[in-house]
Amino acid sequence: MKQVHEFRVQRHPALGIEIVCARSARRFDRHTHEQFGIGIVTEGAQRSASCAGQVEAQRGDVITVHPAEVHDGASLGPHARAWQMLYLDPDLVADIALDRTEGAGTDYEFRSPVVRSPNLFSQCAQVLGQAATASSSIALESLLITILGDARRYQDRAPSQHGATPSPGIARALSLMRDTPGASISLAELARQADLSRHQLIRGVRAATGLTPHAYLVQCRVHMARRLIREGVPLIDTAQACGFTDQSHLNRAFVRRFGLTPGAYAKASSAARA
Repeated sequence: MKQVHEFRVQRHPALGIEIVCARSARRFDRHTHEQFGIGIVTEGAQRSASCAGQVEAQRGDVITVHPAEVHDGASLGPHARAWQMLYLDPDLVADIALDRTEGAGTDYEFRSPVVRSPNLFSQCAQVLGQAATASSSIALESLLITILGDARRYQDRAPSQHGATPSPGIARALSLMRDTPGASISLAELARQADLSRHQLIRGVRAATGLTPHAYLVQCRVHMARRLIREGVPLIDTAQACGFTDQSHLNRAFVRRFGLTPGAYAKASSAARA
């Protein structure tokens, strides 16, 4: 029997928003996003890794994710789950935080990956509907300011649990992978840059990011690929620039993390630029 997998993405580059509507029975590998994410589960239930450990979300729940927060996802049971997400560029969220604090700061944090609040669910559904129909930016920004403020109010009771602050050596290794994801970097070279043994490097990177060095490097490559695709760089050139052996390699890494092919993402990005 063919596994259910429907995935649609829509971009609003002027607003710094990406909308994902998905229905899938697939399991997603551990990965991160570069944006803040807030959305709703509209069908079924899922289990996922998060900054607060393993969590479960079901129909009617609001789900959130931070930039660089390692997570995965799998259906609870044999049936597909459906969800809709808004991914917000960090600059947009910082602007909203600055506005809400009347200039006191740009920091923003979701404090729980799952919120059970019918009111917040309804507000998120309204924002998703406005964003999907390319409503006016004034109306959409007003709704975003409201839900980000309310999301913090609902989540203030939950503790924040993010990754450990990396040592200077681990920070150098992470920086090397982020800055040059397309380069061929060996584990020995990373360990030398960090002034650590390979074993210490693996443990340190996992503690700081939740990923192995190889998984973190692939994640950096996929993020670079998303940026190049949004700019209209051809897929074959994107794969080469990002250190993938070929376009098929890029395709597999992309789909396992984000659920859609680079070609589908390129199509959505092209429509947003038109």
